[in-house]
Amino acid sequence: MIRLVKFEKEMHEQLISWVESEEDLMLFAGPKFTFPLTSEQLNASLANEQRFAFQVIDSDTNLPIGHCEIYLTDETAVLGSILIGHKSYRDKGFGKAIIIALLEYIKLNIDRPKIELNVFDFNHNAIKCYEKVGFRINQDKKSEISFKNKIWILLNMRIE
Repeated sequence: MIRLVKFEKEMHEQLISWVESEEDLMLFAGPKFTFPLTSEQLNASLANEQRFAFQVIDSDTNLPIGHCEIYLTDETAVLGSILIGHKSYRDKGFGKAIIIALLEYIKLNIDRPKIELNVFDFNHNAIKCYEKVGFRINQDKKSEISFKNKIWILLNMRIE
């Protein structure tokens, strides 16, 4: 269904084109970047050797359809910056395929005892997707982000 390809500089413009608003950027990457997303911001983020970024390719059409990342802490591999850029590919199972591909990559290439991700509490489709793969909400770990005079609740999910 999909394959992950190492995210390179020539892929920046495609990713940037998918992030059309401040809200899109916050949903995609949290407060890590400022809108509009730029190649300079991406370069700075990817300079971190603990971050692995991928372009998501539709195996049938060979077209880029999304983006995803893994970043590492001392004990944890964290899935993040998951975006299905082409709206026509949303709600078709690609999110689940991306998560499974990331978990497989971690299993084969990264030694971390814990795997987790963060998601905003109102992003019900994403939460359902992550639960289908086996992630569960970690009730002990959540945070708040102030965005446009609103408080967004960021949930932590982990897989055993």
